[in-house]
Amino acid sequence: MFNSSTWFKEWFNSPYYHKLYFEHDEKEASAFISRLLNKLNPPDNARLLDVACGRGRHSKLLAAHGFDVTGIDLAPASIAIAKAQENSHLHFYEHDMRLPFWINYFDYAFNFFTSFGYFRTEREHYNAIRTIANALKPQGTVVIDFLNVHYAEDHLVHKQEKVIDNVTYYLTKWYDETHFYKKIEIEDEALDAPLEFTERVVKFSLGDFNDMFAYYHLQLKEVYGDYNLHAYDVKTSPRMIMIAEKKS
Repeated sequence: MFNSSTWFKEWFNSPYYHKLYFEHDEKEASAFISRLLNKLNPPDNARLLDVACGRGRHSKLLAAHGFDVTGIDLAPASIAIAKAQENSHLHFYEHDMRLPFWINYFDYAFNFFTSFGYFRTEREHYNAIRTIANALKPQGTVVIDFLNVHYAEDHLVHKQEKVIDNVTYYLTKWYDETHFYKKIEIEDEALDAPLEFTERVVKFSLGDFNDMFAYYHLQLKEVYGDYNLHAYDVKTSPRMIMIAEKKS
């Protein structure tokens, strides 16, 4: 039985996590970052925070546009890899988003690829929003890229098998009233025995995020429904990409 309160610490620190999700769609990620920055139009001297940055994939793409970027993540193995790529305008720190980080320092904060919603209690999720809000300067902007619950329910593929670099991933997905779950079984000849992880993500709606934003003086400005930044539709959009501004 998986530990529902800390599963993400082990899974996000695993090299299999990154192989499953991140190593095969760099073009899509780069195009999304370019579109997003074109929409936001940050000034050249803007400071950007990437919350739950993993190995720094999105941080590097942001920094490639010339901005000063700081990435934080709680997975030590991921941050160790990210730190090897640091330079004068790209910085990484091992840090849990539930705990305060720098205060009134950043112009923009980003949370990509549903890197939210995996804590056990409502308070922990509010604490994560608090960290982001407090890290922003007044009138700073936060972007959170989350799944669209209604679309995810309607398009759930219950069983799937993927082979990546001679490693087989067996994916089983389901949901209940409050959460989505995904069991990942990994078979690799290099392993003594198969590995198993179970992801657990809260089914946050746009209204839920609006409540968390409002509590920490963030005002929702725009919502997009996919990585091409088309308008959000509650039934047909695969993503819920929210842009909010910190009130003065």
